Amino acid sequence: MLNITEVKRIYRHRRIRAKISGSAERPRMCVHRSLKNMSVSVIDDVTGKVLMGLSTLAKEVKGKVKNGGNIKAAEVLGEAFAKLVLVKGIKSVSFDRGGYMYHGRVKAFADAARKAGLEF
Repeated sequence: MLNITEVKRIYRHRRIRAKISGSAERPRMCVHRSLKNMSVSVIDDVTGKVLMGLSTLAKEVKGKVKNGGNIKAAEVLGEAFAKLVLVKGIKSVSFDRGGYMYHGRVKAFADAARKAGLEF
């Protein structure tokens, strides 16, 4: 059974998803955070395919941070993810914060991704 906080987040995410959609030219970058880790993926909603995903559990991120559930880990994840997405040829994305408030880890991730060259 989900707690009330998670249920409210899911409702917020549904409202966001009604307005945000990803395409091949500008895919949707979806963020999910848990207490111990954070993950992000780039999704083309037209075809329903996940183009790429990365988590704080990945080798390139886990080696640089001790704990995957803090702001430092979110910054490292943002930099690493932006580099991988740019190599794949995606320069612009629409940011889906997943119903989470835009502060803390979500904001740190977004700022690091923008600083690394990703546009949203």
